[in-house]
Amino acid sequence: MGLAPDVTVDLLRAAGEPTRLRILSLLAMEELSVMELARILDQSQPRVSRHLKLMAEAGLIERFPDGTWVFYRLPASGPARRLADAVLDLLEDTAADRDSVCLQDVRAERYAQAAEYFARVAPQWDQIRSLYVSEAAVEAAIERAAGPGPFRRVVDLGTGSGRMLSLLGERAHSAIGLDLSQQMLNVARRNVAEAGLSKVELRHGDIFATRLPDESADLVVVHQVLHYLTDPAAAVAEAARLIEPGGRLVIVDFAPHDHEQLRSEHQHRRLGFSDAEMARWGREAGLVPSAPIALPPDHDGLTVTIWSADRPSRSAQRSA
Repeated sequence: MGLAPDVTVDLLRAAGEPTRLRILSLLAMEELSVMELARILDQSQPRVSRHLKLMAEAGLIERFPDGTWVFYRLPASGPARRLADAVLDLLEDTAADRDSVCLQDVRAERYAQAAEYFARVAPQWDQIRSLYVSEAAVEAAIERAAGPGPFRRVVDLGTGSGRMLSLLGERAHSAIGLDLSQQMLNVARRNVAEAGLSKVELRHGDIFATRLPDESADLVVVHQVLHYLTDPAAAVAEAARLIEPGGRLVIVDFAPHDHEQLRSEHQHRRLGFSDAEMARWGREAGLVPSAPIALPPDHDGLTVTIWSADRPSRSAQRSA
């Protein structure tokens, strides 16, 4: 789908200024706050905000608030993103290289803050992990459920620390992780960088409304997220919407259990999910469920279950 001539002119006008081109180049690397952009560009926040407002109003970039902060990013796809990429391909690297050095300083501060945050919350995660089978066994089962790849595009919803992206990212031509917590996104950015993965994008995003295109991924992962949600069925439906024909959804969570303290101490809203419930949600979303993989603990604890479901290929849909 293309752009009308007047819309194209509006987008080009919105990009047609040196500072705005620098902003586009930075946002092509990752989403950034107004404060971070002002620091990298060495310009005042009001001036940077004016540039961002014009670009957002033209649809060239996306704006989203997160608490008292406001972040900006390029669209994930679509004509405006293609135009931005085409414009950036024409730029010399000199200014972008200088800005990239400043961006590295911002990242370093973020990573330090992320490490502190992770150290603070890790004991809670370790307490939960002690209740179920080893993480290595879970991840090996996830890799079996996901399949060998290569994957065109992996989407990790509620990416948290980015572990699923680190696990599966090497087999993906591109990958994207969404999370509502900027602190966790910073943890994920650090971990993805340490894993040497260059084709991974991390974005602030809502699992109930990802704003990603229909059928835009061949693998979608929802890892240990659903038990926190008020409407897990809606999250499964949104995840399924992203899966292209022939693609797969992989969900990792707990089987039904009676560890009530996880609700009171760790904000778990649901104490696990049944196979029948998960299969029904998959079928209602147009997917074909596979046999679940159950990983019981060595002692009286939590069973981790991996559910997968596929969207039939177009040929299979035609023959059905």
